[in-house]
Amino acid sequence: MRLILLGPPGAGKGTQAKLLVDHYDIPQLSTGDMLREAVAEETEVGLKAKAVMESGKLVSDDIVNAIVSDRLDKDDCANGFILDGYPRTLEQADSLGSMLEKKSMPLDCVVELEVDDDALVERVSGRFTCAKCGEGYHDKFKMPANPEKCDRCGSQEFKRRPDDNAETMRVRLQAYYKETAPLVGYYYAKHLLRRVDGMGEIGTVQEHVRDVLDKTRK
Repeated sequence: MRLILLGPPGAGKGTQAKLLVDHYDIPQLSTGDMLREAVAEETEVGLKAKAVMESGKLVSDDIVNAIVSDRLDKDDCANGFILDGYPRTLEQADSLGSMLEKKSMPLDCVVELEVDDDALVERVSGRFTCAKCGEGYHDKFKMPANPEKCDRCGSQEFKRRPDDNAETMRVRLQAYYKETAPLVGYYYAKHLLRRVDGMGEIGTVQEHVRDVLDKTRK
């Protein structure tokens, strides 16, 4: 199963991807993780990326595409993969298409998680995590049983990302609709797009995603 998860920030792509990893036994490939891995392994393209980041510049599409290409060549991608956060633009989508064609690894499906903007702002602005184990919580949807202790590890330290607020979220949504939302039409035209309501409970959304994927495999 080779698929892409699409949706605005806060739509639940990362959460759904982790559940799919366990179910289908395929890796989740996020741009940030692939970039850090390439830098840590000191691959040729990883060293290029490191030099660019240390200079304070943005990593170019050419470098990102090369990092994705190298990652797809690893053995754990032989049976499939989940791309989360890549491609972000039409240019990256074209590069990915050419890349996968050369590798004889055609995409099976592109799943778009559909969510309401106001609900996304509420989701993101209420998020916080355990500072010790990383367990995720939310002011409205998922508080710890004891508000002062993490359910998983018992730590009393929690943290919030500085950009998890309503104002920043609306800016991120604007960027998404400008740069990434055009991918919906791009993959629709290729008959790969499947839409899933992302507004339900995590488990319910996961069931719907799996249903779409299982039908695609038949």
